[in-house]
Amino acid sequence: MKDQIETSSVDARKGDVVTRSKDRGWFYTDVVKDHFFHPRNFMDDESEYVDASMGMVGSPACGDAMKVWIKVDPETERIIDMKWKTFGCGSAIASTSIMSVMVTEDGGMTLDDARNLTPQKIMERLGGLPARKVHCSVLGDKALRSAINDWYRRQKRHDKIQVEQGRLIDKILRVTDLDIEEAVLDGATTLEKVQEKTKVGTGDPSCIPEVEQLIRFYREKFFGVDPV
Repeated sequence: MKDQIETSSVDARKGDVVTRSKDRGWFYTDVVKDHFFHPRNFMDDESEYVDASMGMVGSPACGDAMKVWIKVDPETERIIDMKWKTFGCGSAIASTSIMSVMVTEDGGMTLDDARNLTPQKIMERLGGLPARKVHCSVLGDKALRSAINDWYRRQKRHDKIQVEQGRLIDKILRVTDLDIEEAVLDGATTLEKVQEKTKVGTGDPSCIPEVEQLIRFYREKFFGVDPV
């Protein structure tokens, strides 16, 4: 009998895309592999997009990095074209490839809808990602929001620019909710693991209950099931 893909909250690898076979931990869906081997809307020639709005997150020197270019119909504020380039892994490539399809299909997403595009929605179109690769799916949507800000900046509509800021959680160590979100996306799914990455709560122990609540929220938001 062929292996069947399932996402199981009782499997030892909770949150992973797994098979019933005990000798295989996790693997990529056919959709992920298709978009990795045949990426859509990949940027071949940046010189043709010098007038497009561009957003970038990450740094090639530090690891994953993503650039996104968009062209927008000024009358409808719909994205009519999107190109991208990444220094990331296969999951980042597949996630951004399918995101480029999502924002341009059916006449294109409005900028407002594109801003609300989440990694979870992207992963749903991919058929899931292994839990340890979920953090790779957040580069594209962040770069997309940065490109949208660039479009509004070029249109001199500065009131529409949205700067992503974090709410201060640990006031002593200046740790924000975005820091906690990034830690969870990077695989830190318990308070102890988040503290290893951010030191949150060691400077202001009174914030720990709120930190634990945020960890639960981000686990459900990005993994769909509680991987702990």
